[in-house]
Amino acid sequence: MTSTSPVPVLASPPGGESSPHDGDSSPRDGASSPCDGEGEPLDEEGRVTALRRYPLDDPSSDHTFSRIASLAARIFDAPMAGVAFVEADRIRVRAAHGPAGSAETLRVPGLSASAVLGPDPYVVTDARADPRTAGHPLVTGGPGIRFYAAAPVTTADGHRLGTVHVMDTRPRHPTDDQLGSLRDLAALVMEELELRLSALRTVAAERARRTDAERLARTLQRTLLPPVLPTVPGLCATAAYHPASADEVGGDFYDLFPLDDGRWAFFIGDVCGKGADAAALTSLTRYTLRAAAIYDPDPCNALANLDAVLKGEEQGSTPRYCTALFGVLEPEAGGSFAVTLAGGGHPPALAHRADGTVEPVSTLGGQLIGMLPAPRFVRTTTRLRPGDALLLYTDGLVEARTPGGGLLGQDGLVRHLAALGAPTADALLHTVNGLLGDLGRGVGDDTALLVLSVPATPV
Repeated sequence: MTSTSPVPVLASPPGGESSPHDGDSSPRDGASSPCDGEGEPLDEEGRVTALRRYPLDDPSSDHTFSRIASLAARIFDAPMAGVAFVEADRIRVRAAHGPAGSAETLRVPGLSASAVLGPDPYVVTDARADPRTAGHPLVTGGPGIRFYAAAPVTTADGHRLGTVHVMDTRPRHPTDDQLGSLRDLAALVMEELELRLSALRTVAAERARRTDAERLARTLQRTLLPPVLPTVPGLCATAAYHPASADEVGGDFYDLFPLDDGRWAFFIGDVCGKGADAAALTSLTRYTLRAAAIYDPDPCNALANLDAVLKGEEQGSTPRYCTALFGVLEPEAGGSFAVTLAGGGHPPALAHRADGTVEPVSTLGGQLIGMLPAPRFVRTTTRLRPGDALLLYTDGLVEARTPGGGLLGQDGLVRHLAALGAPTADALLHTVNGLLGDLGRGVGDDTALLVLSVPATPV
């Protein structure tokens, strides 16, 4: 078995080409004429432009091209064969069967450079006796080519990009069947190029669609969240949203808004599902809770109102449910805030006290909203004093996996926050954002964060 390596294709500098016939105006030894018109390609600029469309540097085609070169050598019982592409000023051999040589050389007429000038197989039966090739370096020097046959690799619109060729060191006369097989191999090279081009275009189109989907998801997600949080006198508030997927809208939400009596309402939650359906449900949930708070700001009543609306919105057998924490802030003398919270199946808020301790504000026992016939919602109260902060989050945070493979959980989150010391809203949010970043791929779901803090000194 001969080795596979580039065939040497040597050339003279660009601009120094002679006619591929070198004074001989007729085909020799049964070869079709390699020239169009005056001996130049009809549209060389178009041919080179067509060549540049294709991924010639894609290594995934190398194995296919090498097999084609080996088949060509076997069909002709020839020691050398190759697949070459003719560029504007050079020839590139992408696969070869036979003696080693250069994979890229300057373009010179006589062999591959002349084979692309006509649509039919190009044959030289005795290269030393043929004026087209007698002076070619591969004929006068090593490896001493005497026989050359090539079929052009041709696009559907007629541009000839390169060749599948065979060579021998002795004069030969190919059969019609051999030349027909050479044509077929050249067609296989063209099919491989088209497949690779189609694959690249598919990847590019998919990438473009993904980019568009991500842009649409970001835009839609922003419409489901308040663009900015309002300023609450005596309180610092900040929030963040961490999507698990850049191209899919999640169902986590939060809000903070004033009530008519000087109090403030806030909520955080997570609807079932992803994508457009979750976006629609998120929008419905958020605005229902806002409207419910204006009508009756009692946290349990607000969740009950949402429960009734979601049940009325069921479509067929598809349940529409969510988890949520709904709270009301009431300013008190001395800068403190009384907090009333109600929970419906949602992770508890965490109170980070001025002395550095962290404790859950339990709403344990609150049930999913929109799912059960008569869900139970749990109310609790706490107080935010100067230096205290309250963290509300969705379950993407506590259900994230740590590097050890276990869930972070509420206990892990409490331990992480306890190391922070005296909290502020910005510092607490920065800490949790950093934790999510450290967990990386362990975060498998969207995470919404809402932090409320009372400054240790009046602002």
